[in-house]
Amino acid sequence: MPTTTLRNSDGFTLIELAVTLVVIGLIMAIASTAQDVVRSAEFKKIYSRHIQAWSDAYQDHIDRQGVVVGDDATSPTLRVNALGNPAYTELCDSNSNQAGELHAYMDAAGIEMPSGRSTGREDRYVYQDTNGNPQEVRICFLNTAWTDQAGIAIQRNVMVIYGLDPALARSLDSTIDGRPDARFGLFRQNTLSGSATTVSSEWSADSRDSFGTNNQANLDEDQIATVTAHYRMSQ
Repeated sequence: MPTTTLRNSDGFTLIELAVTLVVIGLIMAIASTAQDVVRSAEFKKIYSRHIQAWSDAYQDHIDRQGVVVGDDATSPTLRVNALGNPAYTELCDSNSNQAGELHAYMDAAGIEMPSGRSTGREDRYVYQDTNGNPQEVRICFLNTAWTDQAGIAIQRNVMVIYGLDPALARSLDSTIDGRPDARFGLFRQNTLSGSATTVSSEWSADSRDSFGTNNQANLDEDQIATVTAHYRMSQ
């Protein structure tokens, strides 16, 4: 008796459909893994080329000038932007519309700044968030309250880092402190760096939040909510 097949001239067998679905699944898994690898590499580049590079520039200023950036060399206070108007406010670049001009202080000391976004905007770095949308990291410096594990506050100089995708913030936190904890370590969320609480805290946003919200209603086409970090300087 002749054999028959469960296939007509215009269709596919169940085996062929199953194989096709498996192949599609493998391709999607590979693509997802590749995206994670690319994102991880980009986060590491942001740390080494921008965050750590600005920390090095800050230290170079101390080594050359004998004071932290913006301090009074004739009567040092050990606090960032002692010469600001008003004093001790955030020291940012000349394009930020905030008190102080970070770029001018670094130029005056002959400090080579990270390349950043462009000449005159060395404090900024453009990257893609987890949804693939553009975001911008921006660097300032500040003298602010900083609490130890016992909840006792002292004044510390910190790098203020604006515009962090929550995934990027956690990646930087893990790189610097060994684990992502928004409350403890050298790298903290800005709202928690001077907090009296002694309990570990999560970062206040994640990739489910749309830009400027905590609504957990993020769509693939939305910019993701960003957080601000304080990175404590050694002096």
